[in-house]
Amino acid sequence: MRIMGLDVGSKTVGIAISDELGWTAQGIKTLKINEEKNQFGFEEIGQLIKEYGITIVVIGMPKNMNGTIGPRGEASKQFAQEIEKQFSVDTVLWDERLTTMAAERVLIEADVSRKKRKKVIDKMAAMMILQGYLDSRN
Repeated sequence: MRIMGLDVGSKTVGIAISDELGWTAQGIKTLKINEEKNQFGFEEIGQLIKEYGITIVVIGMPKNMNGTIGPRGEASKQFAQEIEKQFSVDTVLWDERLTTMAAERVLIEADVSRKKRKKVIDKMAAMMILQGYLDSRN
């Protein structure tokens, strides 16, 4: 049983997958999407769900620091509903406050250049979202 983690933005979706035991998360890719043109990458996400035998998809829920849900949070809810509808998997909305900033800090400390950080930040954020969820279960 594998679990997928998604960091959904307006231009990209970071994707991470758990190991078969559900202990560790690995970032696997960043999809380019276009929210304005209703291009969300569902086809490719569906292929990954099938390929890896995904049973649960954990989607980052960007809450405001005071706990309220803004426009990006609403977009994540809609994304989760569409994933459930199209692929018949359960979804979990996971509080992702500060994950992108934490991912950036790790990459800066590892001396990754700004250009390279931009390419991997979303899949690393997805990995941190998924790892947080996995840790909460164990």
